[in-house]
Amino acid sequence: MPSSTPARQKPARRVPPPRGESAAPAFDAATFMDSLGRGKSILKLTAGQPVFQQGDAADSVFYLEKGRVDVYVTSKQGKIAIVASLNHGEFFGEGCLAGQPRRMASARAMTAAVVTKIQKRAMVSMLQDQPHVSEMFMTHLLSRNIQIEEELVDQMFNSSERRLARVLLLLANFAKEGEFEPVIAKINQETLAARVGTTRSRINHFMNKFRKLGYIEYNGTLKVHTSLLNVIVHD
Repeated sequence: MPSSTPARQKPARRVPPPRGESAAPAFDAATFMDSLGRGKSILKLTAGQPVFQQGDAADSVFYLEKGRVDVYVTSKQGKIAIVASLNHGEFFGEGCLAGQPRRMASARAMTAAVVTKIQKRAMVSMLQDQPHVSEMFMTHLLSRNIQIEEELVDQMFNSSERRLARVLLLLANFAKEGEFEPVIAKINQETLAARVGTTRSRINHFMNKFRKLGYIEYNGTLKVHTSLLNVIVHD
């Protein structure tokens, strides 16, 4: 007589992800921002408008959704050094997560920009509760550290001309596959001088040289050609 006890089913076998794909879900900025609820606010900035100032309380992290933002330090003598030029999809102001009580630098919009301000408590909670977000954020921090190291080496060993070429290519997103933007939003020579670490007169000299060589077009708007890479790869 057949047993009335139902046969025990085998647990479903977990199908591994296709080779070459990560098991972790892809980071979705929109979903992440929505899940923060009241822990965020949206800032719509005009060109030149500050996001925060050096010495302000460090109580939040920022996510750049649209536009460009420069992060810079001002010395007691009033000298400005740009330490990062950020594009959409990047975080900044993350020093508060490491216990930084005050902003060590200032940030301002270089173009019209949309920035999400995330309260420190909400960000910490999200990183603890969602491992894939934590992994993404750690990748961001490592990439930023690598960029800072590259710029330090660049400042120590390369000429002002090469540094300017590198800055212009970075502004055009040359390093990001499929995102090259040859036409750069309005940027003045004082800003380039602060980023490169030289004088405005030197920037003017090199910009004129690049234009004569056909590496850039500089008539009201700035257009960068990939041929500018020749300045970096050749002595």
